[in-house]
Amino acid sequence: MTESSDSSKPKSADYKREASWPSVLFFIHLNILGLYGIVILFTNAKLITIIFSTILTLMGIYGSTVGAHRLWAHATFKANTTLRILLMLCQTMAGNGSIYDFVRSHRLHHKAFKTPDDPYYSDKDFMSSQVFAHIRKFSARQEKLIEEVNMKDIEEDGVVMFQKRFYWILYLILFVLLPINAPLEYWDDTAQAAIFVAFSLRYLIVINISWLIHSAHFIWALDKNHKQSDSNMVFIVTKTYWPQYHYLLPYDYQSGEFGNYGEGSSTSLIRIFAAMGWATNLKTVTSEAVRKGLANAVDTGKDVVECLNEASEAEMLTLAPDHYLKREHLQ
Repeated sequence: MTESSDSSKPKSADYKREASWPSVLFFIHLNILGLYGIVILFTNAKLITIIFSTILTLMGIYGSTVGAHRLWAHATFKANTTLRILLMLCQTMAGNGSIYDFVRSHRLHHKAFKTPDDPYYSDKDFMSSQVFAHIRKFSARQEKLIEEVNMKDIEEDGVVMFQKRFYWILYLILFVLLPINAPLEYWDDTAQAAIFVAFSLRYLIVINISWLIHSAHFIWALDKNHKQSDSNMVFIVTKTYWPQYHYLLPYDYQSGEFGNYGEGSSTSLIRIFAAMGWATNLKTVTSEAVRKGLANAVDTGKDVVECLNEASEAEMLTLAPDHYLKREHLQ
């Protein structure tokens, strides 16, 4: 009995995650200051500060979705140097850590999805994934697993490695000083508006939307064990199986972070960049590729995902470079 109990201790210790108290205290203060920023937004902020904050907020969001997630984490398309620098700067405006760290933890999230090894608690619930995952340190086992994540492609990207090396300098200048200084220096707004709206409220919005990349499946994904009508969320969001599709075939550039497919502003931005010649090799999965992949899986008995990947790669070779203009996608 004692031997069995002792043998279980190392395992539980390997999975235990301690609170990161600096993170806990920081996010408590950020939430208080950000919520106070809502009051200042409606009472003591100039319109130009609101517009300025909105632009910076969108830059941070798209830096996370288009850049860190779709370009670097999943390589759903290729980007020229100009676009990679732009997206790197935008991702820095999210205040969510470096691209390198995001990609590494996100790839582990996919690899360990719905298991205790996932650093974003995909096996638990929304609050655990959205909040607790970011205020707790990785477990000993997760620290080991994250070191095994293949980052060769990222380490060969000079833009990402530049940001990794100088992240805190870029963070301080672009994310902190610029948003606070601009309203004070250039259009004489109040210190309250600069600190609580342009910085705190913006930070609160951007970082929570960035965190949704890992937790959105709890909101938008259909659970086969529950009817959609079982939750009042049906009146707010439309649940689909597209989040599950993303975890099955993550390299499709049309997979939205928030339960959609082939639509959304991030997907539209990628198409615009492609039309400009900044983005190339947009990867997607056509209906024909799915049919061929499923047929091959049935005929050969091979793994379904493997067959879908093979069919998709073969189909991509036949697609025109401007296929994104025709918006050929799954139905």
